[in-house]
Amino acid sequence: MQPKIMMKKKSVSASKASLVLFLCQMISALDVPLDSKLLEELSQPPTITQQSPKDYIVDPRENIVIQCEAKGKPPPSFSWTRNGTHFDIDKDAQVTMKPNSGTLVINIMNGGKAEAYEGVYQCTARNERGAAISNNIVIRPSRSPLWTKERLEPNHVREGDSLVLHCRPPVGLPPPIIFWMDNAFQRLPQSERVSQGLNGDLYFSNVQPEDTREDYICYARFNHTQTIQQKQPISVKVFSTKPVTERQPVLLTPTGSTSTKVELRGNVLLLECIAAGLPTPVIRWIKEGGELPANRTFFENFKKTLKIIDVSEADSGNYKCIARNILGSAHHVISVTVKAAPYWITAPRNLVLSPGEDGTLICRANGNPKPNISWLANGVPIAIAPEDPSRKVDGDTIIFSHVQERSSAVYQCNASNEYGYLLANAFVNVLAEPPRILTTTNKLYQVIADSPALLDCAYFGSPKPEIEWFKGVKGSILRGNEYIFHDNGTLEIPVAQKDSTGTYTCVARNELGKIQNEVHLEVKDPTMIIKQPEYKVIQRYGQVSFECIIKHDSTLLPTVIWLKDNDALPDDERFLVGKDNLTIMNVTDKDDGTYTCIVNTTLDSVSASAVLTVVAAPPTPAIIYARPNPPFDLELTGQLERSVELSWIPGDENNSPITNFVIEYEDGLHEPGVWHYQTEVPGTQTTVQLKLSPYVNYSFRVIAVNEIGRSQPSEPSEQYLTKSANPDENPSNVQGIGSEPDNLVITWESLKGFQSNGPGLQYKVSWRQKDVDDEWTSVIVANVSKYIVSGTPTFVPYEIKVQALNDLGYAPEPSEVIGHSGEDLPMVAPGNVQVHVINSTLAKVHWDPVPLKTVRGHLQGYKVYYWKVQSLSRRSRRHVEKKILTFRGNKTFGMLPGLEPYSSYKLNVRVVNGKGEGPASPDKVFKTPEGVPSSPSFLKITNPTLDSLTLEWGSPTHPNGILISYILKFQPINNTHELGPLVEIRIPANESSMILKNLNYSTRYKFYFNAQTSVGSGSQITEEAVTIMDEAMASRQVDIATQGWFIGLMCAVALLILILLIVCFIRRNKGGKYPVKEKEDAHADPEIQPMKEDDGTFGEYSDAEDHKPLKKGSRTPSDRTVKKEDSDDSLVDYGEGVNGQFNEDGSFIGQYSGKKEKEPAEGNESSEAPSPVNAMNSFV
Repeated sequence: MQPKIMMKKKSVSASKASLVLFLCQMISALDVPLDSKLLEELSQPPTITQQSPKDYIVDPRENIVIQCEAKGKPPPSFSWTRNGTHFDIDKDAQVTMKPNSGTLVINIMNGGKAEAYEGVYQCTARNERGAAISNNIVIRPSRSPLWTKERLEPNHVREGDSLVLHCRPPVGLPPPIIFWMDNAFQRLPQSERVSQGLNGDLYFSNVQPEDTREDYICYARFNHTQTIQQKQPISVKVFSTKPVTERQPVLLTPTGSTSTKVELRGNVLLLECIAAGLPTPVIRWIKEGGELPANRTFFENFKKTLKIIDVSEADSGNYKCIARNILGSAHHVISVTVKAAPYWITAPRNLVLSPGEDGTLICRANGNPKPNISWLANGVPIAIAPEDPSRKVDGDTIIFSHVQERSSAVYQCNASNEYGYLLANAFVNVLAEPPRILTTTNKLYQVIADSPALLDCAYFGSPKPEIEWFKGVKGSILRGNEYIFHDNGTLEIPVAQKDSTGTYTCVARNELGKIQNEVHLEVKDPTMIIKQPEYKVIQRYGQVSFECIIKHDSTLLPTVIWLKDNDALPDDERFLVGKDNLTIMNVTDKDDGTYTCIVNTTLDSVSASAVLTVVAAPPTPAIIYARPNPPFDLELTGQLERSVELSWIPGDENNSPITNFVIEYEDGLHEPGVWHYQTEVPGTQTTVQLKLSPYVNYSFRVIAVNEIGRSQPSEPSEQYLTKSANPDENPSNVQGIGSEPDNLVITWESLKGFQSNGPGLQYKVSWRQKDVDDEWTSVIVANVSKYIVSGTPTFVPYEIKVQALNDLGYAPEPSEVIGHSGEDLPMVAPGNVQVHVINSTLAKVHWDPVPLKTVRGHLQGYKVYYWKVQSLSRRSRRHVEKKILTFRGNKTFGMLPGLEPYSSYKLNVRVVNGKGEGPASPDKVFKTPEGVPSSPSFLKITNPTLDSLTLEWGSPTHPNGILISYILKFQPINNTHELGPLVEIRIPANESSMILKNLNYSTRYKFYFNAQTSVGSGSQITEEAVTIMDEAMASRQVDIATQGWFIGLMCAVALLILILLIVCFIRRNKGGKYPVKEKEDAHADPEIQPMKEDDGTFGEYSDAEDHKPLKKGSRTPSDRTVKKEDSDDSLVDYGEGVNGQFNEDGSFIGQYSGKKEKEPAEGNESSEAPSPVNAMNSFV
């Protein structure tokens, strides 16, 4: 079995870090080296480092700060001119100059007036080597004047006509930003029909009835002073005439057929055409005799404004706008001339010269018209400046010959034409400086053998010194291919050997002197692992040890670190780290893995790894099964542009057959160090044909797999760089979704790594508006995944395609996708909103859909806002709580549930897109009909007496209509909880209490109470109450029932009845009659109801009916109280009281002469069980 060992080695040299280059060429140097000590010693003319802008508009409420900062050696002094004359700041108490600076502070906040300090200011910074000047700084305080008061007459316009609302803002400094809003500070919606012009006026191509409003307000925002001025509201009233006449386009602005426009190079060119017409005209722009510049052309304000950014002279020409509708077209030609303020071709640069050297200052500028070049020396026109024999002016060039130290000065180049000027300072600094070496003396460099060594020698001198290197104290000058000499003085030894160790001397010399510096180089032996850890297979619970014996340079102190699977060792006392080894005690399955020994010194680092495989302890010695050894001897053959053949030799399978080989690849060009899965083949195969991609630097490795696991990867194969080719595919997931109303954000998933097929991967992004006869607009962008198209119309479809390309060409033609520019809020509200009330709690709302073109986005649905205004029964308002229902899609109706009956509601409808909600439709008022009321708020029963109860109640919380009455039902409950007959009483709605009389004493009653509207009865509430007992009656009843005579009498009656029954039975059996019976049969009166002998009751009115409730429909007095003397249904009438009234024939006086009908809700006819007391009452 071959041991599995992995080892890697890297050398680190402290000298290989990036070096700061302190010195640049003297002839064209802009600055001296940034060495702090050197900067303190070298003289330098002034240089302006910071200044205020040429046109400086200041806030009149704040202090004025005019900046002027400069550097130089010695530090410069500062002075100012104002309007061409010296500005003595000492004589003005409001003006101060900052310490060590030329910046002026004019104190306005403590009494100064900004207007008093208007003018042209210029700063001069001066030292003994020259004077630098600033630009002319024009100071002007900002102004935000009020609108002049004017009387604005209402605009009466016929439907379909055009209209222009003039803004005419006050002239401010800087000019204000104009926008139109209404009284509610909401921006007025703009469209192809209604839009704001560049001059701030509001243009209507044609007016519509919805344009009628009283609050068209023009606002001017002055950003500098953070103020907003408002024009008087303008009223527009649109009157309709039928039919509305359509009109062909007419240009509202500009007027006439031609106009001219002058713009400066580098600025933004804005051309505008706004047309009247019905239908609303569509604007199109062309350039006569040419194309609109790609990538710099944008359309704004619904294509009414053509915007070209960064214009140049090539953009001059005739631009035509064409306004077209179905009736015709109109056009206007704008002749554009691009002029140019001066711009630099070559700006003068600072010169650092040595005495006797030559040099030039070049100042070249261009413009239209061509600028005039003039020179100044130390701020004075060169014609009147002190003469310098070394200086010669030749137009835009100053030639210096054989300069001396007195030639040091600051020169100003001024390039100007009628559109502006450029001013540049450039100094000529003549220095005579002996050589200086800036590298630290006796600096020590340490490197590992066979690695590069870089020895620094940073220097400065004027004239520029020559650099030479020597080894040793008396060594000869270093020359030859084994050394590399850098311009900054650094000596490089590409492959340092042990004999490179020693002292090296750097010598810098010029005509003013010579200086040298010594540095030391030590070359160390590399660190090596001479006994590396080896592959181990150990039985579970055994002990294993990995060795790591090292050899290192005796002057370096190594540190050894052990890792498991590239992580720190487990915090486990079983792991013992020795000087040269790692021991693991009592091995478990978790210890399986890769162990790495890392040796670090201050200069290099080496490592070696080995794998530990933990197996079960066999009962008897057995074959050890392990992961296979890695394949080796990888070879590439048959190299083609898109394929290669890979072959290898399998490693030892370690008693477990190899099942398959896994092939991985590394792309050293795009992702070095990252291995990717390529393919896999059966374990019997040792060659494979691999498909390749262009422009990939392939390396391959093979991993063997058996049942135990995967082998370590093989050593990488040789590298194979495939040729570049056009991209095979285009980006995926191309989308176009606007993030703002006037843009289109095109995104895609970029190609990855080798998908580029070659260097210089870019994307060609193309778009054009769908269903419009437009050409494709294309732009090539870097390797990004997003591009934003600005200036698009709001929410229009675009055809989009993104094509990949590289330095060799384009990918195949991409497929087109459809995207949309950004959404904006919907423009119009749904119309013809109708409400159909279905019942007291449900309504159906209908509306007409809005035109899709006014949605200005993806239609998501409609929202219905509805809220209760007031209850019609109470006429009281409350806090308005709006409810919202959303109906998805293009629905035109919806149901409104949960309404409150007999209430007044309002609703409106709004269309919704991805941006938000559109305007609300006019509020629609509807009313719900009456419904049944809720239950009364309470029912209280108080003041119980022998025969009466007092009832009090509260009106329903939700009457849901107009109450017409209350319904009271009640019935007695006996001792077994059986319900007696039900009595119903109707009570007027304006009552809130009543006394219920003529009830049974000591009786429990159950009450049912509800309210009623014209629709019906609401839910009821129930209560129970008990009348009280008469104590005297109760006492008398108890006494009679317990008397002996009463008991004896009852027994005698019972005996007599028994004898009579026996006699009657005997007589019947014999067929005879009593004399009395015969007489009664002979004189029978059918209307007379005799008293029954068996129970002592009269006719049908037996004791069983003594406790029937009041009959339905019984009479009650107007105050709804039941009075004893007025009731026809009192308990007395049933024969239970002493005041009962009877006719001579024994029948009742009143309505109970016939048999009573029973209520459907009645219970048993008797509400009490029979008692001796009741039996006595029936005989009274």
